[in-house]
Amino acid sequence: MAFVVLLIMTIIAMAGLRVLDGYLKTGAAPHGIVSFEFAGNLSNTETMLASWGPQARIAAGLSLGLDYLFLIAYAGALGLGCVLTANFQFQHSPIGRGLGHALAWGQLGAALLDAIENYSLARVLLGAQTDLWPRVAYWCAGPKFGLVALVWYI
Repeated sequence: MAFVVLLIMTIIAMAGLRVLDGYLKTGAAPHGIVSFEFAGNLSNTETMLASWGPQARIAAGLSLGLDYLFLIAYAGALGLGCVLTANFQFQHSPIGRGLGHALAWGQLGAALLDAIENYSLARVLLGAQTDLWPRVAYWCAGPKFGLVALVWYI
């Protein structure tokens, strides 16, 4: 039951994020919020922010806020899915179950990286004038996506 609730929350949050992301796609940010996540430095983030009007900046803030709910939902759904699948598929294989459980813990790591990334991007959105926050977001985004992708490719 918990898996179903988390999955539904994930889908609803993902739909909301997709709507908000429509406001963020510009020539400077062709992939919307993902472009912002991977900007990597203050110059790139300033270029993206300049390409976003007031509505898009509000959408970016709402997106970062909604992403905190999303990260709880997707990490919970994927993690629980890993455990359920490992326990079912690898009933007689401690190695297989262990791998599934390790992937589940990896989703907790992805959620933590996502939370740090969101905080960093919010700092940029609120006017921080340092390369620190875009770099932190950049270095959190890659491993976050990698940990989530592991679930789908293993």
